[in-house]
Amino acid sequence: MELRAQDIYVALKLVVLRNKPQSMQGIGESIGMSASRVHDAMHRLMRARLALRDGCYRPVAANLMEFLAHGIRFAFVPDIGGPTRGIPTAAFAPPLDRKLMVSNDPPYVWPHPEGKVRGIAFSPLHKSAPVAAQRDPDFYELLALVDAVRGGRARERTMAIEELNKRILSHAAE
Repeated sequence: MELRAQDIYVALKLVVLRNKPQSMQGIGESIGMSASRVHDAMHRLMRARLALRDGCYRPVAANLMEFLAHGIRFAFVPDIGGPTRGIPTAAFAPPLDRKLMVSNDPPYVWPHPEGKVRGIAFSPLHKSAPVAAQRDPDFYELLALVDAVRGGRARERTMAIEELNKRILSHAAE
């Protein structure tokens, strides 16, 4: 069994759902994936002990945090491209953009034709992330925090991990 980046994408949506029952179709529609791909991702997440099913699918918060803090930047290295128009991510998106004094470097962006920011292309966990993020601000912030861990500098990674820890553990407690 091999985890895929889209599995973590689905796990982050489970965090945002806060243990509310949701169909595979509903999750898929909200994040731009087919129900069958969501279903496959759920099974890989359960085998990896990053999610479980007890009435509804939910993340195993401690395990997910362990993977995000120590494994994601090695397992799902982002592709960094050239200048493009897109949606800010990593330290250039909420919530880190409010906490960090970012240098004059161009921002990392997920390429998207309707993006309002010019920056450096940064590959998202899933190709539909820009659209899903525009629909769900909480999901967007989790994705941006994970991108800061995947491709940020040491200080950005540390702050992102702290913020992810707060959010994932607090959502799990609800």
